[in-house]
Amino acid sequence: MATQWGVPVDDAVIHQQVQRAGERADQQAEARLTASAGPPKKFPPTDALVIMMDGWMLRQRGVDWGRKPAALGGDRVAWQECKSAVIYRTQQAVNKNDRGLLVEKFVVAYLGDPLEFGRRVQAEARRRGLGQVARVFVVADGGVWIWKIAADRFAGATRVLDFYHASQHLWAVAHTLHPENQAAAQAWVVPLLHQLRHGGQAQVLQTLRDLPAWCAQRTQPLPPTVATETNSV
Repeated sequence: MATQWGVPVDDAVIHQQVQRAGERADQQAEARLTASAGPPKKFPPTDALVIMMDGWMLRQRGVDWGRKPAALGGDRVAWQECKSAVIYRTQQAVNKNDRGLLVEKFVVAYLGDPLEFGRRVQAEARRRGLGQVARVFVVADGGVWIWKIAADRFAGATRVLDFYHASQHLWAVAHTLHPENQAAAQAWVVPLLHQLRHGGQAQVLQTLRDLPAWCAQRTQPLPPTVATETNSV
């Protein structure tokens, strides 16, 4: 279009204008939803709001997509993380034929930075009863960036790390402590998994807090991976 006008326009200027227009559109959409929501709903005292957050990779076309001939290779595929959240109230969860179902849920998906993603999740949660429910749960896989969003946007929420991902983090610690001994790694992690499954979270956390002293007794440094996985749990 700029070429038709005979006026040169830098790509960065166009990108900036598109971002501003997108932000205004988001604000207008949020204002419309807020206005149409009506007075705050009164939820039962036992009702709770659940916010599940995660990040996953989107496969997109790379800069060399469609390059001919195929033997030339190049960057044909590009990956970008999509941050997403599913929000629902506990009374919207039902069990049918021994399978859990959500009668109603709301989804937030964003390709940008975690700060803006957190703002959007909080805005959607407010529309879904964040200020009226008795309790709020944030369920995640242990990603530190999600825990930071929870602390920033949902300070009063109960943070939940599901058993599957917790076991993954514990196995990662086990393999880091015993990199070449599968039997030793299994002997270390199996009691912790048993404790975790049967309500012994406090003992598991204490074991992780004792790891620096455990390594010092064996005159080995605490691997950086251990600190990362411990923060996730």
